[in-house]
Amino acid sequence: MMQALIYEGPKEMNIREVETPVAGEDDIVIKVAFTGICGSELSGYLGKNSLRKPPMIFGHEFSGTIASMGSKAEASGAWQIGQRVTANPLVTCGQCERCASGKQQLCVSRKLLSAALPGSNAEYVKVPASFVYAVPDSMTLQTAALTEPTACAVRVAELAAAKPNDKVLIIGMGPIGLLSLQAVLQYGVRDVIVVDMNEDRLAIARRLGAAHAICPAGVDTLEEVKRLTGGSGVNIAIDAVGGSLTRKQCVLACTAGGRVVFTGLHEEESPLPINIAIRSEVTMVGSFAYSAVNFVTALQWLEQGRIRLDEGVVEAPLSEGAKWFETLLGSAGNVSKVLLIPGGEQ
Repeated sequence: MMQALIYEGPKEMNIREVETPVAGEDDIVIKVAFTGICGSELSGYLGKNSLRKPPMIFGHEFSGTIASMGSKAEASGAWQIGQRVTANPLVTCGQCERCASGKQQLCVSRKLLSAALPGSNAEYVKVPASFVYAVPDSMTLQTAALTEPTACAVRVAELAAAKPNDKVLIIGMGPIGLLSLQAVLQYGVRDVIVVDMNEDRLAIARRLGAAHAICPAGVDTLEEVKRLTGGSGVNIAIDAVGGSLTRKQCVLACTAGGRVVFTGLHEEESPLPINIAIRSEVTMVGSFAYSAVNFVTALQWLEQGRIRLDEGVVEAPLSEGAKWFETLLGSAGNVSKVLLIPGGEQ
């Protein structure tokens, strides 16, 4: 048996004793060291995410060590008990046209840990061996737990396809926004405007390379974007919130021929100024998760120090998980990411 944090209904999350996962022949069971709380799980906690039905173990951003493995995984010779690892939690078939073309995130058979499969908010989690990645010796397990959200940001930047002289707007400086900022900077961009209601997160964004920061509490976001761009608007706008207002603002902030990347999932549906988008030929694209290559890139960029998230990261015992879900839904202050630790302190 093991301890797990179980989502049991809207705003109901409790520590329970559950069966420890047993590795199938192609599986690896990981002893979880750190497991992050994702924004999509906050909406799930509120009962507003259709993919997350109780009872469910949340968690898909994690790192740990190999506890056991199946016969085929062991026979491969690629893994050792105790080895430090992270994992791609988006389990795909590997056989369909989308997987074969490198768009694994669009696999029709995809299954995400914390939604279709039991997640990492537990002492142990089971993952198919082909989705497990060794953690480089130079990387801490805390940093390795950030690989999954970093991979999301790598995909956002890939779809944004920014050129060095582009002006970029990113709304929402939660973890995905902060990571997307750094991913976009890898493309040589220097003029990035960030928006958030939280001044602490804006300060972190400035230190990570944002050229301008806007707090909507004090100014009109769109008017300030126009001012900062000499009235032209931005070439690329990224919505890392997923609200009706922020999605609309991204479209309206674009110059003619601009591009909007939607990655926030807060609201299921939103009205958009489509006629303006048509007349200005604004491209709108959704960014969901990441490909296998994006995941590998994320691990490399974290190892190389190109992307980091070391400010505002809180570590807490898994037993305090429910409290942190509530905290993140309220005023989280300068908290940028919460890493839960099964079994207490590391």
